[in-house]
Amino acid sequence: MFGLDPTTLLFVLLAGLSAGLVAYALLFKRIEAESNTQRRLSTVRQTEQDRTLVKAARDRTAEVAKRRKSVQDSLKELEEKQKAKDRNIKKPPLRVQIRQAGMQVTVERFYVYSVVCGLAVTMLVYLAGAPLILLPGALLAGTLGLPRWFVAFRRARRVKQFLEEFPNALDIIVRAVKSGLPLNDGIRLIASESPEPVRGEFRRIVEGQQLGMSVPEAALRMTETMPCPEAGFFGIVIQIQSQAGGNLSEALGNLSRVLRDRKKMKAKVQALSMEAKASAAIIGALPIIVAFLVYLSSPNYIMPLFVTSTGNLILGISGVWMSIGIFVMRKMMNFEV
Repeated sequence: MFGLDPTTLLFVLLAGLSAGLVAYALLFKRIEAESNTQRRLSTVRQTEQDRTLVKAARDRTAEVAKRRKSVQDSLKELEEKQKAKDRNIKKPPLRVQIRQAGMQVTVERFYVYSVVCGLAVTMLVYLAGAPLILLPGALLAGTLGLPRWFVAFRRARRVKQFLEEFPNALDIIVRAVKSGLPLNDGIRLIASESPEPVRGEFRRIVEGQQLGMSVPEAALRMTETMPCPEAGFFGIVIQIQSQAGGNLSEALGNLSRVLRDRKKMKAKVQALSMEAKASAAIIGALPIIVAFLVYLSSPNYIMPLFVTSTGNLILGISGVWMSIGIFVMRKMMNFEV
C-alpha cells in the first residue's frame, strides 16, 4: 500500500471539516428549535404540576374551611338549643321537676299529696301548742314548701348519683368503640349493665332510637330528664362527631377526663369552703343555742317571747332576719364549677 501524501491528507481533513461546518450551519436552527421545544414542554409540564399542586392545596383549604364552617354552624345551633334547655333546667315547670327527680307521680296527684302534707303539718303544729297565728304559715309551708323541697332534694340527689357513675359509663363506651363495636352497642351495654340513674338515661336513648330518632338527637334530649351540664356535653360531643366526623373514642375519652377534672375541682372547692360553712352554721345556730341555754337557766326571763303577742312578733321578725342572713351566707359560699 502506498502512504498518503501529507498534502492530500490535509486536504481530506479540511474537506471533511468544511462539510461538517456546512451541515452544522444548515441543521443549527433545527437543533435550536428542537431544544427550545423541549424547554417549552418541560416548562409546560412543570406549570401543569404546579397548577395541580396549587389546585390540590386550594381544594384542601376549601375543604378545611368548609369543615370549620360546618363545625361553627353546628356549635352555634347547639348553643342556641342549649340556651333554651338551660332556661328549662334552671326554672323548669313542676311536671319536669318531678320527672327529673325520678318520681312516677302525676302533677294532679302531687298537688293532692301537697294538700295532705300541709294539713298534717298544720295539725302537728297545733297539737304542739303553737299559737293560732302560726297555723296559716304552717299550712303554707306544709303545702307549698315541704313537698317542693322534697322534689328538689330528690332531684339533686339523682343528679349527684348520675355524675358519680357517668364518667365510668363513658369509659366503657370508649373501650367498646376502640374494640370495634359501633356506638349503638356501647349505649345498649350501658343501658343494660350500669347502675341507676345512668342506666335509665341511656335506656331512654335506646328507646328514642327505636322510635326513629338518631343517636345525636336522643343524646341531646338527655338534659330534659337529667338537669346537669355534663349530660349536655355528652349530647354536644355526639352531635358534632356525627356532623363533622373525627375520632369518637378520643372525643369521648377527653369528655370523660374533663368530667373527672370537674369533679375534682368541685371537691377542692368544697374542701376550701368548709371553714366558711362551719362558721356560717355556728353563727346561724348561735341564737337558738343561746335561747335554749337562757331557758334552762332563767325560764321566766325568756318565756314572754313565746306567751305574749309582742314576743311572738319579735320572734317572727327575728326569724325573718335570720333567714335572710342564712340565705345570703349560703349564696356567698356556693360556687358554680
